[in-house]
Amino acid sequence: MANDPQLPGIERSESVDRIVCHVDADCFYASCERLREPDLRGEPVVVGMGYEPGDSIGAVATASYEARAFGVESAQAISTALERLPRRATLERDDDRDLERSETGYYRPVDMDYYESVAADVREILHDCADVVREVSIDEAYLDVTDRTAWEVADGFARHVKDRIRREVGVTVSVGVAPTMSAAKIASDFDKPDGLTVVRPGEIREFLAPLEVDLLHGVGPVTARELREMGLETAGDVAATDPGPLADRFGERGRELYDRARGEDDRRVEPKDEPKSFSRESAFADPVREPDPKYEQIETLASAVADRARREGALYRTVGVKAVLPPYDVNTRERSLPGPVDDPDLVDRIARQLFAEFESDPVRKLGVRVSNLEFAATDQASLEGWEVTSTEQTTSEPESEESGSDDGGPTRPTTDGQSSLTDFS
Repeated sequence: MANDPQLPGIERSESVDRIVCHVDADCFYASCERLREPDLRGEPVVVGMGYEPGDSIGAVATASYEARAFGVESAQAISTALERLPRRATLERDDDRDLERSETGYYRPVDMDYYESVAADVREILHDCADVVREVSIDEAYLDVTDRTAWEVADGFARHVKDRIRREVGVTVSVGVAPTMSAAKIASDFDKPDGLTVVRPGEIREFLAPLEVDLLHGVGPVTARELREMGLETAGDVAATDPGPLADRFGERGRELYDRARGEDDRRVEPKDEPKSFSRESAFADPVREPDPKYEQIETLASAVADRARREGALYRTVGVKAVLPPYDVNTRERSLPGPVDDPDLVDRIARQLFAEFESDPVRKLGVRVSNLEFAATDQASLEGWEVTSTEQTTSEPESEESGSDDGGPTRPTTDGQSSLTDFS
């Protein structure tokens, strides 16, 4: 480490607080589409998974800020997005609606190969700027830059990272700098897009205190609602409360929420281990009873999960589905195979079979998952007779948005509104 590059005139000290950067690309997939189609800059852009040009099937992977102004959101059904933001091409055809150009947008299908090529360029810069990088998803990462800079110039160092990515790659990122991972994550979301927020040692509690509980790292809609039921509206409220009731309500997570609200987080930035599973979820705007839209989503999610596993070089032994019924009743089903496989058609078939019992129920969110992964070179198991030898497990539990995905991505839209599809690596 002694020979690692750092800013001139900065002396290392073993006693200094860690300097953690959280780098989060702004609407990454939409930004990538604008790289190859510059005419899309400033226009509403929606990128859909399982979407084909001219179609209305699939789910929103990301929406540009211009598209979000029309109510288009990550994980939303493409059909819903089209109701709120019609395709620009609609203007060129007969349409019942009296549309202005400014009321339409551009829709593009997900192109992961292209996005990953852009992410690789970003990744190269991140590893050049930090000694330790934790790649969380294709569009975000944590950096430990303690040995590269000092708190006195941390904002300049973060701006240097931002400027390099903009200049050399052509996409914008928001950066949060703090002594802890959780505070850095919140800071990167604080001033999007193209934001830079620095939270210095000794300032974390003051920074967090006025924030609504939804903004605490790891808190989703369900947990936020339960915290408010306890009379806790802000991070400051959580930090000032007795941790006992939190532990009673949330178990070990209750103490963690208390610590995070007080700015206490001793996790170190470390490279990620191999994922244990890959999962994708998508929510409907309103609960859906009709089977066809639900099976269309199952097909889209199954394809995305299987494609992710193939690109990561992973075989899987277990396929599962998740169906969330109103109000927050989470039902999961999974089936294990006799050996590891790479078979997208099989994932789709099993997912449909597992979901069949919910096809007439009102469903507000769907998910597909493959797990029991193997990354080492191995022979793929024969699928003959798998229906007979497989085992099926069934669970039903209250919804906890923090307990879904093990693949490093959230099971709900990120603050930036993009569904996380893959890791950097």
